[in-house]
Order: sequence, then C-alpha cells, then structure tokens
Amino acid sequence: MKGKIGEGKIGQGKRSREVARKARRSSRKAGLPVTDVTVTFRHVEPTEALRSYAERKLSHLAKFLKRACQVHLILSVDKYRQHGAVTVKSGHLAVTAQEETKDLYSVIDLLADKVGRQLKSHLGKVKAKRVRAPSTGEVLSEAEEATIGPRLNRA
Repeated sequence: MKGKIGEGKIGQGKRSREVARKARRSSRKAGLPVTDVTVTFRHVEPTEALRSYAERKLSHLAKFLKRACQVHLILSVDKYRQHGAVTVKSGHLAVTAQEETKDLYSVIDLLADKVGRQLKSHLGKVKAKRVRAPSTGEVLSEAEEATIGPRLNRA
C-alpha cells in the first residue's frame, strides 16, 4: 500500500515525516546561541503572562547573532503611557530601542521588530565588509588575459 492518497513521499508515512521534521528542528535549535532575557517592571505589577510573552518574543533575536546575547527589557507605566526600552548586548555589539503605546503587549511587539531590524542591518553591514574587492594585480592580470586571448584566437 505504498501509493496511498495523502502520502507526500512513497514509502514514508505521515508519522515518520513528523518525527524527521522534529529532529531537524531540534538540531537547528541546538546550534543557536543562548539568549538570556531579563524583564524589569517599573510602576506596574509584574505578571507571569507579560514576562513569558516578552521572553518568547525576544528570544528569537539569537538567530541574528553568533554569540550568546543578553536582552534586558524595562517595562514602565506612567498614568496612560506604557513605555518600554530594550537593550541587547552580544560581545562588542549593543543595540537599544524604545517604544511607547497604550498597551504593554504592543510595546513588546514593536520593540522586538525594531531590534530585529537593527540586528539585520548590522548583520548586512558586517557581511558587506567581508566581501573584498580584487587587488590591483588581479585586475591587471585579468585585463591582460582578456586582451591576449582574442589575439591568439585570430592568429
């Protein structure tokens, strides 16, 4: 019964594909650096729901970094303003962001997005710096090969 309807690959059932998928995910997670998330509450009752939400949203920042990182989130309330500030430190890199809205959950979302964009930008700059331009000798040798090559073909 290898050709059942609903099976993606012949000879491989749904359950075995799920097990293989979980194994791939766990191996990818093992390669990520550790993220230490600290949440500080100022002028607001510390709730476990807010703390776990912040840890879940900010723990994904490790995928942009190669080293273990520390994330410090400060959530504060002043009358009708919900304010948040986050600092991400990893090695020599330090990224900060601040947001202010009417809901602490949206503050956490906006901060995670903002810091993610900053880390992506930094990662792009680092990768662009690694790409080097060819040296003058390489450029001249390529130019000589290009000019000599067509003359040999004509003769």
